[in-house]
Amino acid sequence: MGNIRELSPLQSDELISTLKARFEKNMHRHTGIEWAPLKAKLEANTEKLWSLSEMERTGGEPDVVGYDKARGEYIFYDCSAESPKGRRSICYDRAALESRKEHKPADSAMDMAAAMGIEILTEAEYRELQQLGNFDTKTSGWIKTPAEIRKLGGALFCDRRYNHVFVYHNGADSYYGARAFRGALRV
Repeated sequence: MGNIRELSPLQSDELISTLKARFEKNMHRHTGIEWAPLKAKLEANTEKLWSLSEMERTGGEPDVVGYDKARGEYIFYDCSAESPKGRRSICYDRAALESRKEHKPADSAMDMAAAMGIEILTEAEYRELQQLGNFDTKTSGWIKTPAEIRKLGGALFCDRRYNHVFVYHNGADSYYGARAFRGALRV
């Protein structure tokens, strides 16, 4: 990837077309938000567009879930039905990755999110997402973990089972084939 955080004109057009189709198919996620000003904002923020392309590339299917009027920002979350396939089998953060003696995963959720230019969902954001549909009914996702839990070696993750959102804990160095993370991006 390198340090280049910009898409070619063709890549930008293809991504914007994908985002528009998803936007129009899922209007319930962003009631009251119009496409034209959102498109203009995307075209004016090439680095954010690159981050959205990374969300898309790793299977997150990003979509607009809100607009922050005070900050003038559109809010995108990963809206794939299950945890993004290109981000699974990862531990929570760099410290957890380095603490593993053997069978290290390829990466960590916090490092991947930082490299993509996005934030991992908080518990509150994860619960907001679940108001828009049924996500992670077969998979799970790391969420931003409070420092006091992380300091003790743990990390939090969520999923949806039995029509309810559950928050669990695990060692931050654990990783599973069905656990990834969902991201948020403000544009």
